[in-house]
Amino acid sequence: MTVDKTNETKAISKYIRMSPFKVRRVLDQIRGRQYREALIILEFMPYKACEPVLKVLRSAVANAEHNAGLDPASLVISQAFADGGPVLKRYRPRAQGRAYQIRKPTCHITVAVAPEVTE
Repeated sequence: MTVDKTNETKAISKYIRMSPFKVRRVLDQIRGRQYREALIILEFMPYKACEPVLKVLRSAVANAEHNAGLDPASLVISQAFADGGPVLKRYRPRAQGRAYQIRKPTCHITVAVAPEVTE
């Protein structure tokens, strides 16, 4: 199975309030798979990160369909990665006047799809 990188179409979702480590666990499962197969996997995986990844995947396929005129049935996930975004820092009061930092990470999810080339 070869992928045509010249017709690659992508979608990016930024500032998702979730750790990039948790999102990467989901993206590793769908990278390199067919679009339909990835949809089924994301629907039935028990992780909270599946919802934003599913939205980005559907957006990338819609971009490929409307902007490049590609058939969704022939698309393969060529790239899928999550980069760390800015970290929200909050503080909780602790004993004896101390402050405890709480880090609330964000991430940027990128999914790229490309048509599968049959030889």
